Formats: sequence, structure tokens, C-alpha cells
Amino acid sequence: MTPDLKLLVWAVALTLVQSVIAVLGAIQEVGLPPLAGNRENLQPITGWAGRAARAHRNMLESLILFAALVLVAQVAGRANAMTALGAEVFFWARVVYVPVYVIGIPWARTGVWGLSVVGLVMIFMQVV
Repeated sequence: MTPDLKLLVWAVALTLVQSVIAVLGAIQEVGLPPLAGNRENLQPITGWAGRAARAHRNMLESLILFAALVLVAQVAGRANAMTALGAEVFFWARVVYVPVYVIGIPWARTGVWGLSVVGLVMIFMQVV
């Protein structure tokens, strides 16, 4: 398996971990019974739990782009050292993004997100 594909698998694992963190935060904030129901009239999830949920949604959005680029690079035979580096930049930036967002460090969050986009662009430039 290429480094790009390995990092794609690890990015999926990271997304799953983020999901668990977001759910645990929501349970802590509103309790399990409201979350287990149909969630009508559910109070907004705020604080660190809300940030965890938003970080997870952002990862889901980013994961689609990352997966598409990595898979196209593989199928097109364009996977190389640069796509592997781009995948590494993306993945490690996303690892850092989780605690930075959950803790609530605004400018650092934006900078780390921007770094993950650089990783996506690095892969994109090898595919086009």
C-alpha cells in the first residue's frame, strides 16, 4: 500500500475518533436520552462539545476532498513523493487541528486548517 493510501486510512480513523469525541461531548452536555431520541427540540451543543462537533463536520468535508485526490492520484498513476508529502501535510495538520479547535484557539485553528489545504493543493498539482 502506498503512503498516500495508508494516510487515507489513518485519516478515516482520525475522523472516527473525532466522531466519538463529539458524541461524548454532546452526551456530557445534554445527556444520552435526548441524543438517543429523534433530536427534535434538542438544545444547541455549545462550548468544547460544540467545537468538537464542528471540527468533526469540517473533517468530513475535508476527507471527501482528500480521498478523491488520493484515489485519483492512485488510479491515474500519479502517486509519487510529492503526493505522499501532501498527504502527510494534510494528515498531520488535521491531527493538530482537532485539539486546537476543541480547546478554542481561533487563529491557530485557521492556520492549521490552511496548512491542511496546502497538503490538498500539493496532491492536486500532481494530478492535473
